[in-house]
Amino acid sequence: MQAEGIAFVTGASRGIGSAVALELARRGFDVWASMRDPAHGADLTTRATRAGTKLRVVRLDVTRPETIDLPDGVRVLVNNAGLDGTQLPVEHAPLEEWKALFETNLFGLLEVTRRAIPKLRVAGGVICNLGSASVLVPMPFFAAYRASKAAVSALGESLRTELAPFGIRVLEILPGAIGTDMLARSEHAPEAVDHPAYAEMAERVHRARRNAPTTSAESAAGAIVDAILDDSAPLRVAPDPMGAGLLAAWRERDDEAAMRPMLHLFTGRGSG
Repeated sequence: MQAEGIAFVTGASRGIGSAVALELARRGFDVWASMRDPAHGADLTTRATRAGTKLRVVRLDVTRPETIDLPDGVRVLVNNAGLDGTQLPVEHAPLEEWKALFETNLFGLLEVTRRAIPKLRVAGGVICNLGSASVLVPMPFFAAYRASKAAVSALGESLRTELAPFGIRVLEILPGAIGTDMLARSEHAPEAVDHPAYAEMAERVHRARRNAPTTSAESAAGAIVDAILDDSAPLRVAPDPMGAGLLAAWRERDDEAAMRPMLHLFTGRGSG
């Protein structure tokens, strides 16, 4: 597709969302960068102005439908807003947290997408959902987060089929270790370490995340926008080496073969 028209990004106050908003503007889109508190977008506006690009900051909370107001002429929707929650074993993670994660990561994304489809149908375009490469591995202590992202993955598959006749492409971005505030939490052991039955596994998870090679949000944003502009891009795209490696392994092997080394990494049991 041509880099023209309006690109709407949710969760654009920081991290990947902020970087993608700036990259879309740099490529030539008129970007609407949305966030719950527009005051958090001051730096984003300043950087866009200095670069001579078109970007405006608008208020939007995906969990509050009354704040969702998408412009006519939108060509690209980037669903980036999301929560990651605490890192607890399933038996200890409160149900309220599961509900909060699904409210934002799935139902909020769904409501924005539902409202965008009639506008995208006018001239075609792209729906780009930020998922997670963690859905490809049996990552312990992230069950609620992974489940919400897996639901988005299933939604994207159905949308891809439903919207293809209208010239609307669907992308699922599967980032691995991106240098954001979310990843910074890996410097601390998962909350699961406080539960003796899971302490050893929690330490293994901590070491694995702490030692993971990271990719900058800016570099990931470049790969994401490349995929948005590439009409031949597949449904699932990884914007960094870690995500790409996990995605390639997932595509090449059956699920048990792909899971086996991960189970060994996190539990120390069985062969890698």
